[in-house]
Amino acid sequence: MNHSKTIVVVDAYLGVYTDEVIAGLRSLSDRLTIVETGYALRSPGEIDELINDFVTDDPVFGYVCPFELSHFYDEDKLATCQQTIQAVAEGVVLVVGIGAALFVDQPDLLVYADMPRWEIQLRFRQNRVNNLGAQNADAVFAYQYKRAFYVDWKVLDRHKKSFMERWDYVIDTTREDTPKLISGTTLQKAMALTVQRPFRVVPFFDPGPWGGQWLKEICDLDRSAVNYAWGFDCVPEENSLLFDFNGETFEIPSIDVVFSHPVELLGEQVFSAFGAEFPIRFDFLDTIEGGNLSLQVHPLHEYIREQFGMPYTQNESYYFLEAKEDACVYLGLKEAIRPADMIGDLEKAQAGGEPFDAERYVEKWPIQKHDHALIPAGTVHCSGVNSVVLEISATPFNFTFKLWDWGRTGLDGKPRPISLEHGKKNIQWDRTTEWTEANLLNRIQEIGRGDGWREERTGLDTDSFIETRRHWFSKPVMHHTQGVVNVINLIEGDEATVESPSGAFEPFVVHYAETFIVPAAVGAYTIKPSGVSEGREIGTLKAYIRTEKLNNYSLKL
Repeated sequence: MNHSKTIVVVDAYLGVYTDEVIAGLRSLSDRLTIVETGYALRSPGEIDELINDFVTDDPVFGYVCPFELSHFYDEDKLATCQQTIQAVAEGVVLVVGIGAALFVDQPDLLVYADMPRWEIQLRFRQNRVNNLGAQNADAVFAYQYKRAFYVDWKVLDRHKKSFMERWDYVIDTTREDTPKLISGTTLQKAMALTVQRPFRVVPFFDPGPWGGQWLKEICDLDRSAVNYAWGFDCVPEENSLLFDFNGETFEIPSIDVVFSHPVELLGEQVFSAFGAEFPIRFDFLDTIEGGNLSLQVHPLHEYIREQFGMPYTQNESYYFLEAKEDACVYLGLKEAIRPADMIGDLEKAQAGGEPFDAERYVEKWPIQKHDHALIPAGTVHCSGVNSVVLEISATPFNFTFKLWDWGRTGLDGKPRPISLEHGKKNIQWDRTTEWTEANLLNRIQEIGRGDGWREERTGLDTDSFIETRRHWFSKPVMHHTQGVVNVINLIEGDEATVESPSGAFEPFVVHYAETFIVPAAVGAYTIKPSGVSEGREIGTLKAYIRTEKLNNYSLKL
């Protein structure tokens, strides 16, 4: 080490305000040379050309970009930056920005400034953040999100994973003007501890044109908001995770735990199939005093892989946490309809003609609280008004082909994109009334029972790699991860406590409608009613990966 010269590298994720970081680090030396990585990026036009095939002209969908971050830098400009760094004889050289770790092989200090995806989306909406290598902060949110989903996040996650174990320090940049710094060793210890016990990620909520009022009350949200349509309660790719370090809250993207400890979190077999990706998603769809979701269909496995570069599709289910008397679900098609007639009517409606008569073609089923509707890819469906859905699905959550949106606009006053061309290539026309009733509605089977408990299998469909189990219990129930990550929601009751039979982790308390993750490494655990629910019958819904579905093929790209 040159003791008269110190090189500090501060690499950063998309969305980080690097001026905050620079301001916080100016105290390092009165002889501070700053090298910002943005200088070495290719021009926005060159980057647009580089990624054009992955962003595509589709208003919603792109194709997963396989590039490394190094593809986005101009070699000559990078070399100039490296010469500037080498030419400094004394003082502190601060190399800061996206990809800073590519500029110096062995810095004296390696720092990473991190940012959860949900906060990035909020900054997109405020027109304050550019996409990777772009000058497009004023672009519409839908474009910025699509470009981030298919390009930026994929590229930057590969880069992040490649050097996480080398971080000397980590900066939490989630809250504007309040960056927080901890050592990489401290964060690694915290993440290692996280995958040995149950935990919750930080949920986030979003309004929508069909959104309802239930989430406001149950989750104690802003009562003045127009509505909350979505509650993202377990989407580790976009959620964050909170740590308490001596009374100071530190926030990181929850996906960092997946990247750093995938085997302990997911289990060996799940990791072998998916890689460091979290394959199960739980979220809420609230239509209480709202409207119908868009009529939609999800892509078949082969279609999503070939068209979008995603390794698996969005098989899902609707578990109804709440339902008013008029609640319903649109699921499957009517008997003896003609596909050409339905597609023709959808095309006419999309062109501004007569509204699409959904009930002429799509079966509408009344539903009640705790019903479970299974929705394999290719099934036409949507939740109706006055219900709350706990949506359980595989993770590719961006792949909803809207067929009809009931003639309404989004909250911005503009029509939401319809994906009829994609949708009509994926509709399974044989999923009609009789088949749907026999295969998709309340396929509930009792698995076992004992003193104060019973277990039921509720889904998903037989072709999905996700299994769901419902437990009703008034006494402690024994669970075991069997080496596979569990995701659980308290679907009935005010409170429950998760405990380790061996005392391996402290008791973990959850409340009604809260989702929590039990890492594969936990093994045995119990759940019991607690608080005001003690002695009463309560319920949980658990999802996990059916490992027998993973034996014949890999779900990684």
